[in-house]
Amino acid sequence: MAVQYKDYYKILGVSREAKPDEIRKAYRKLAKQFHPDVNKEPGAEEKYKEINEAYEVLKDPDKRKKYDTLGMNWQQGQDFTPPPGWGRHVEFGGDMGGFSDFFQTLFGGGLGDLFSGYQQPMKRDVNAEITLTLEQVMRAGEINLTINKRSLKVRLPKGLTEGTSITLPGKADGGGDIHLTVHIAPHGDFTVEGYDITRDVKVQVWDAVLGKDIQAATLTGNVTVKMPPGIQDGQKLRLRGKGLPKRDGTNGDMYVRVRIEIPRHINSKQNELWQELAKLG
Repeated sequence: MAVQYKDYYKILGVSREAKPDEIRKAYRKLAKQFHPDVNKEPGAEEKYKEINEAYEVLKDPDKRKKYDTLGMNWQQGQDFTPPPGWGRHVEFGGDMGGFSDFFQTLFGGGLGDLFSGYQQPMKRDVNAEITLTLEQVMRAGEINLTINKRSLKVRLPKGLTEGTSITLPGKADGGGDIHLTVHIAPHGDFTVEGYDITRDVKVQVWDAVLGKDIQAATLTGNVTVKMPPGIQDGQKLRLRGKGLPKRDGTNGDMYVRVRIEIPRHINSKQNELWQELAKLG
């Protein structure tokens, strides 16, 4: 049965020699651009499905090798008929819903007599990405997620950082595993580096000169921080154990970065005082 050939490399905009990292970066960029929740342009949803299909093949070494054996003589949109005997080497996946006839012809799903004798789909793992807030990472515990239109309760372990992988055994369709890659959403107050977090705190210039106790908000509540006299702009104060939880039960650190505010406007009395200070050196 003839179906239209799809050039998965062209769909993701990468070369046939592209490394896995290049393929993954290209996929993430395009998936964000054409995700139906973001892009409401006509055809965006179909493009999104096409991008996911291309990534499904090229991220998997076995599927990519099988696809590459077709060679480079085919062009996007040309009619493609599987070579004789191709069906005998099919590796069936789980639910192929949403994938093209071309994909199903190569990797499973049952088109005509090509897959006669197919009884039951094999277990098929699923790779997905999730984005968590800093607060979720800090609390760990159970959260609700939707993955491939399935609602799941997932218990977040301690020790999550950017790029951490979580495996959910047997949670994919057909009993396969779900492999989650964790991303941490940008936070309005904190920057993150590993298990450590940093936030800026504004202080008045006279407080920086004289020293003062200041209040700083952490992810678990406010704390009092002693600021020594003569602290410099950009200097960091370390709060041990106020960062993100680690796997061993300890926590990273939090850093309070001092940002000294220079008054934009001063009254006459303040001007006199600053003049006196200038004379004193």
